[in-house]
Amino acid sequence: MLVKYLGHSAFLIQTSQYNILIDPFIKDNPNCPINLKELPHIHYILVTHGHNDHMGDTILVSKKYNSTVICNFEISLYLSKYNIKCMPMHIGGRINPSFGKVKMTSALHGSSIYEGTHLIYAGNPCGFLLEIENHKIYHSGDTGLSIEMKLLESENIDFAMLPIGGVFTMDIDDCIKAIEFIKPKNVIPMHFNTFEAINADPNLLKDNIKSCNVNILNPGENINI
Repeated sequence: MLVKYLGHSAFLIQTSQYNILIDPFIKDNPNCPINLKELPHIHYILVTHGHNDHMGDTILVSKKYNSTVICNFEISLYLSKYNIKCMPMHIGGRINPSFGKVKMTSALHGSSIYEGTHLIYAGNPCGFLLEIENHKIYHSGDTGLSIEMKLLESENIDFAMLPIGGVFTMDIDDCIKAIEFIKPKNVIPMHFNTFEAINADPNLLKDNIKSCNVNILNPGENINI
């Protein structure tokens, strides 16, 4: 299984049978190394919340490939007007798509969709705990530090994708605490250096973590799991 970082909080997970996009902020992402035409066939898209730098190109990609979108109920209602297939869920829920298992986890953030001059309510923000090919992957979405992360310790997470940019999410100091709560085997920092407001040095995280591997990926780099 290959995990490719596309910058910001966007990841492409490729298994032997499925291509899965998480938070597909591609076209307008200044750090994304590929364009939409370079994507492989996308079977599933996971959306953590409605903000444009996360829901991003969900509509374009899902309409092109007839992808199934996994998201909260409110976002699924919004996407239904585009005739997009969705698997709606909410925090604490579990589903079993064809690639494995998905549990929706809590996140401390906002969630809305801008449409012209209108702001549309987009339900609760979330993270995802994925089970794919006997590996557990946690994508926290945009979130602040939460004591609920302690509940993830028992999940024995192989890879945790955690934000470090601060301002809108956890910063490095709080990410260190989150890692203490979750106790993953590996961490991939995300949601940093896309814009000046969230500039951060991931090496500061790596230098302060001894309990697990911190895998710093530049946009376009990947890691085999």
